[in-house]
Amino acid sequence: MISLGSLLVTDCVEEIDAQRVLGYAVFKDGRNTKLSYTQEKFHADVAGRSFHNGRFIWRMREKAATLPKLMNYELAIDLLSPSYVDMPSCFMGLVLENCKLSFPNHGHVILADPSPILFYPISSTEVHCLVYVPGKKVPVAPQVPPELCEAFIAAVDKGNIRTMPNRSMPADPHQIPGALLMGNAFNMRHPLTGGGMTVALSDIAVLRDLLRPLHDLHDADSLAKYCESFYTLRKIYYGPPKNISRPPQARGFYNKYAGRCSLQGPVALLSGLNPCPLSLVLHFFAVGSYGIGRLLLPFPSLGRMLIGARLISSASGIIFPIIKAGGVRQMFFLATVPAVYRTPPVD
Repeated sequence: MISLGSLLVTDCVEEIDAQRVLGYAVFKDGRNTKLSYTQEKFHADVAGRSFHNGRFIWRMREKAATLPKLMNYELAIDLLSPSYVDMPSCFMGLVLENCKLSFPNHGHVILADPSPILFYPISSTEVHCLVYVPGKKVPVAPQVPPELCEAFIAAVDKGNIRTMPNRSMPADPHQIPGALLMGNAFNMRHPLTGGGMTVALSDIAVLRDLLRPLHDLHDADSLAKYCESFYTLRKIYYGPPKNISRPPQARGFYNKYAGRCSLQGPVALLSGLNPCPLSLVLHFFAVGSYGIGRLLLPFPSLGRMLIGARLISSASGIIFPIIKAGGVRQMFFLATVPAVYRTPPVD
């Protein structure tokens, strides 16, 4: 787990009205449940932060400007990033004002038909709403919880609606001496998982530890060669899946077949409390096995076996591309990768 305190940026969420987030609340067909972050192995004050993204970035820049020997540059990211960026769908975003969430300090996930709706606080008076648009008209207001419906309609009538494409870009190292891509600039993640800022801060922590033993940063070529290991070391903070191009299918698979499986696993993965890639894969297959077991027991039939086969096919189409993109050795056998043991360049 990477904390704001370990990066010495806790003060960056102060004075911007950032909100503590203690977990998720899930709504479906008039029912709801609260999934709080696990406190196991952590102190009792484990909490996320949600905020206006621009305010947090500005505070980070202000803090960076106070550090000695640090120069701030504005770069054209499109010149550094690979050109193959997939945009399979989009989110519609709007801000609800002066409304209260059903579960304070929790992100709200509405498992609507046919796609999810997200609500999360970004200030003491504002709630950000994201509506996943799969490419067709979606009836949203009737599926919003009653306590949020009036504020939702008011925000729609106000007309300040923004469209945000769901971009997907594989984590393909793009070596440029003197530049290093991190966070979404290197590996875009689906907004549904809410892991973009978490992964960006994790990348910063990895790079910090990588550069700590160095005293001379002027040799761009040798530094770039040394920093190649960054793209391997960051995989220990792999976090939630980067490419969920079919969230409704994945959501349906999980909701229908997870049953009574422990939800602390996915909550820890989504929140960044447990960023281990192996945990992600093991939990995924555990849920799949549980679902198939419920299908086939006590009396398997041809129809149920066909459904089970489709379930395996759908699950494989989700998890195996993630493993392929991350690399089997890098995700599961990191100690066998030579880049882990790369020594710093000699001054």
